[in-house]
Amino acid sequence: MSAEQLVILALCLPTIGIVLIGLAGRWPDIREAVTLVTAVVLFGVVLSLLSDVLGGARPEVSLLEIVPQIELKFAVEPLGMLFATIASGLWIVNSIYSIGYMRGNDEPRQTPFYMCFAAAIASTLGIAFSANLFTLFIFYEVLTLSTYPLVTHKGTEEAKRGGRVYLLLLLGTSMLLLLPAIMWTWVTAGTLTFTPGGILAGKVDGLTLGLLLALFVFGIGKAALMPFHRWLPAAMVAPTPVSALLHAVAVVKAGVFSVMKIVVYIFGIDHLAATGQSQWLVYVAGATVLIGSLVALTKDNLKARLAYSTVSQLAYVVLGAALANSMGMIGGSMHIAMHAVGKITLFFCAGAIYTAAHKTEVSELDGLGRVMPFTFFAFMVGALSIIGLPPFGGAWSKWYLALGALDANQLAIVVLLMVSSLLNIAYLLPIPFRGFFAKAPKGTPTEGIKEAPLPCLIAIGLTALGCLLLFIFPDPVFDLVKLIDTPTGQ
Repeated sequence: MSAEQLVILALCLPTIGIVLIGLAGRWPDIREAVTLVTAVVLFGVVLSLLSDVLGGARPEVSLLEIVPQIELKFAVEPLGMLFATIASGLWIVNSIYSIGYMRGNDEPRQTPFYMCFAAAIASTLGIAFSANLFTLFIFYEVLTLSTYPLVTHKGTEEAKRGGRVYLLLLLGTSMLLLLPAIMWTWVTAGTLTFTPGGILAGKVDGLTLGLLLALFVFGIGKAALMPFHRWLPAAMVAPTPVSALLHAVAVVKAGVFSVMKIVVYIFGIDHLAATGQSQWLVYVAGATVLIGSLVALTKDNLKARLAYSTVSQLAYVVLGAALANSMGMIGGSMHIAMHAVGKITLFFCAGAIYTAAHKTEVSELDGLGRVMPFTFFAFMVGALSIIGLPPFGGAWSKWYLALGALDANQLAIVVLLMVSSLLNIAYLLPIPFRGFFAKAPKGTPTEGIKEAPLPCLIAIGLTALGCLLLFIFPDPVFDLVKLIDTPTGQ
């Protein structure tokens, strides 16, 4: 099978999965088997493209021409390959986890849940493999719409309110800011195709370039850059597998991926560096890193704390793009992968705690680690990776971000990264410490509480192991991201 055929197959598989999951809805075991098989096959197909991309190939597939030079077109380049690998790989472990969580909590409407999840993965791959801004925009919007039913899954008033905030902010920013930016780019450059080195060099300069960059960055609301971040904490009303989807697998990663891809292939990092028009974005991303961490410190609700942690951590990727140099780009791109595995581990653990002990607040976790040692140890592993300490994957992305800051003569950013890591320690490590070492309050005995169902533990173990393996074997990620912005054939 040719690389182009593999691209089409990868894009079609989740859609086929939606149909098969719906048909198997009356038989839960078959439905979940279909979900897992689809996820595994998709991951295999995506991985089969890896060697071609590493070898310099950029498989392209054009499906439909809307008007001359604007078409629904896909192309697999290194950054998209990285994102597609993360999303398809984590779909497998998230599906395993969902089986234990959805059954363990007797969640309603499980068939629509799995169908919408597959739809979200389908649109994520469309974003990852987009060859131009038009294709990216279409699948970006489909991702918003396909995840809205997941955010409102519980059907409560709180869920509906969270869903309204989610939909309003994401659709509002994309329609009012992102779409005009795309149209402006088309008028200015005469093309929307992602091109190594960018398409705006010599065509837009000065404050105009900075304004266009602002429209793109804030128009991509899924990147959760302040002040357009409120949708992310609001969406925490969703079941934990959805939170994992939002934070690690698809939605927020689609946001920061899109920012990075636009900076590299539309603006061009050399052009941004020469004009200095991304400096303001360094400040905004840096402020988001700090403010997100400070707000996380104030949250007692575990998922809310993790949500604001994500707001802070996503800004690392935007910061890497804003530094407009190769080390910053490598660090930001690597952080997409490193944060995904670390944060999904933390959300899996939060869901396991809720499933096994029905605890949602950090202040309720005292002593719980002694009856759920596997979950709390895995939480510590994920936390250490997010903090950026060896021997866990997050250390590499923060290292390259620091190198990028030094290359840009931004010593203040290096200090920011250090302060941010200290804040990460302050809001993450007390959680496992309370679980293992604090005494449970009187009247709240932990007898009878045990670990979450086995599928949850399998998924948690796999992602925690991934945090370690990404430190020991970072080369597959690094080999991809160092090729970003390299013209075809070079």
